[in-house]
Amino acid sequence: MESNRQRKVAQIIQEDFAELFRKQASESKQNFLVSVSDVKVTPDLGIAKIYLSIFPQEFRSSIMAEIEANKAQYRNFIGQKMAKQVRIIPQLSFYLDTTLDDVEKIEKELRGEGDNPVL
Repeated sequence: MESNRQRKVAQIIQEDFAELFRKQASESKQNFLVSVSDVKVTPDLGIAKIYLSIFPQEFRSSIMAEIEANKAQYRNFIGQKMAKQVRIIPQLSFYLDTTLDDVEKIEKELRGEGDNPVL
């Protein structure tokens, strides 16, 4: 069960990273979208798990590699945003959120368009 403090910190992280990724996508020459679908923070506020949805799919691996390479800069960014609100800046872990892909795959199978035959 999440505490109010965890939810507030997660919401701050989600909003700040959503704005940062939106700016980075608009400044890029490529057309892609990075959205922060969820943020989970441990009870001690030491670790933040950030789930990202990246569209289109062909950019996923390159964008995730770039995000992992710049993890220290992202922690510095969030540290500047949250410095007055928390004592410890959480370690950041980025994960690819494939929930929408799973939903699309299930819907495709239910319509009979997938690999499974319609019974």
